[in-house]
Amino acid sequence: MQLSDAMHLFNEGRNVQSYRLLGAHSDTKGTLFRVWAPNAAAVSVVGDFNGWDGEADPMHSLGSGGVWEARVASARPGNLYRFEITCQGGGRVRKTDPYARAFELRPGSAACVAAPSQHVWRDAEWMARRAAWDWLHAPVNIYELHAGSWMRHPDGSPYRWPELAERLIPYAVQQAYTHLELLPVTEHPLDESWGYQTTGYFAPTSRYGTPDELRAFVDACHQAGLGVLLDWVPGHFPQDAWALARFDGTALYEHADPRLGVHADWGTHIFNYGRHEVRSFLLSSAHWWLAEFHFDGLRVDAVASMLYLDYSRRPGEWLPNRFGGRENLDAIDFLRDLNTLVHGEFPGALTLAEESTAWPQVSRPAYTGGLGFSMKWNMGWMNDSLRYFRRDPVHRRWHHDELTFGQMYAYSENFVLPLSHDEVVHGKGSLLGKMPGDDWRRRAGLRLLLAWQVCTPGKKLMFMGGEFGQLREWSEARELDWSLLADAGHAGIQRLSADLNHLYRDLPALHEQDFDQAGFEWIDCHDSAQSVLAWLRRGRDGRFVVVIANFTPEPRSSYRIGVPLAGGYREILNSDSAHYGGSNLGNWGRIEALDGEWMNRPASLEATLPPLGLVILQPV
Repeated sequence: MQLSDAMHLFNEGRNVQSYRLLGAHSDTKGTLFRVWAPNAAAVSVVGDFNGWDGEADPMHSLGSGGVWEARVASARPGNLYRFEITCQGGGRVRKTDPYARAFELRPGSAACVAAPSQHVWRDAEWMARRAAWDWLHAPVNIYELHAGSWMRHPDGSPYRWPELAERLIPYAVQQAYTHLELLPVTEHPLDESWGYQTTGYFAPTSRYGTPDELRAFVDACHQAGLGVLLDWVPGHFPQDAWALARFDGTALYEHADPRLGVHADWGTHIFNYGRHEVRSFLLSSAHWWLAEFHFDGLRVDAVASMLYLDYSRRPGEWLPNRFGGRENLDAIDFLRDLNTLVHGEFPGALTLAEESTAWPQVSRPAYTGGLGFSMKWNMGWMNDSLRYFRRDPVHRRWHHDELTFGQMYAYSENFVLPLSHDEVVHGKGSLLGKMPGDDWRRRAGLRLLLAWQVCTPGKKLMFMGGEFGQLREWSEARELDWSLLADAGHAGIQRLSADLNHLYRDLPALHEQDFDQAGFEWIDCHDSAQSVLAWLRRGRDGRFVVVIANFTPEPRSSYRIGVPLAGGYREILNSDSAHYGGSNLGNWGRIEALDGEWMNRPASLEATLPPLGLVILQPV
């Protein structure tokens, strides 16, 4: 593409590969630097190649588009650099490159001239399959993790990407997850932000290795049959003086008015989605990760904060849109452009919205008026389920609707059922810690929660540690408590999680119609007195399984329910099995259903329901 064309598209908000235009690009003649700073009086490149001398390498303006350029013969891959900007009103600021592809290791914050990638991709077969896969009817089971605290060295240092590939990939395959989701690995200065205070929108964090080591990690995942999703943060950015904030002495990436441009809760700036060059920047960041690192999709953080101008604001603290409403019209347009870009240029790649309100059509196509996401996190299901599971079982009969209400809206969006990192931090405790009762009841309760998630319509997400009953609240400063697996109870929870994941992946009735009412049918949702639910899950061919869950520690014998067919039913999973650390109460592998109408069905069976247990029955 000609420079003039690239500049024109960038200034119109339509250059989705503006990383080819801006940033630092090395060749045999040195490094070409370009930066967008339209309100600067002067700009120069400073770095360890010129002694950080602001007079040594001045940049020249490329015209009215606001881009500055300089070629520095002495700058080579590995050199650190910044831009020194002289502001219109006087004074100078030193800023890191918004398009930098690498940074020095924290606490340093200088950009690093990146060498061209030497990675040779070996995932062509995966990418071809992905382009053709029918994700609407396929199993999607996501293992969400923080790369720096999944597992660590004995000295407390985090694993690098090659070590994670060696340990994490076999583990995720063994546990039968279909995808990994990485908490943001875009560069960020503060460990405690978990990556959500992004400063490098085109740079993998240097904490875990080089960009090519991240490429190799994703490649290895694909060769092992695992997709990889990136948690991506276009909703806000930190106020660090060396980063994007007031980049050229003016509010460039953000709004000047704090009623539009500041998230008071998080101490961050909000992107100005109406500015064309900002839109090119963000769309190019999304394109970069999917094109250059072969990520299989983006989980977009904090979508609700982008959609509403009054998000977490009191009256008088926000400005309405041009129609007088609270909707952020520029952000809506940006999200539609983002999803159209991803689905158009990267077939089979997913976009997932963390959106916590009742905004309509989040996961419906942009051309029909939706936002265009592939899926939306079902925060209502998560909150209702965890609220219910926290209750002492003696009180659950009065709160039966917390489990059943979700079916009222379950098919209004393409939902993911998340048990995410947000639920095991900031004093909320671990999933296991939320369960009431003694150790046995807590473990049984967690096993029941895991089974409830897998048997409920919707794709799945589990944050690391939940699959084996992590006891302590998660902290980014330490690895998971893997030593717990020496305890039979925790090992049993992990085995159950793996078996549930295998069933979900391999049994069409549990995944083919996750987004379709035809895939779910209550058998009995009214037995609040005994806190029991029974339902059917169906595949597209009509084959079904029966699921019965007992949410109290009282076993139920000869519990009769209506079923569609008479004959033998095999108990293919029992969360109370001794194999999982349970009491081993169940149906000894098989139940006979007899002809005769019951619950408006032509046959019925009598099952033994284990305490705080769930059973899955499949017609023989």
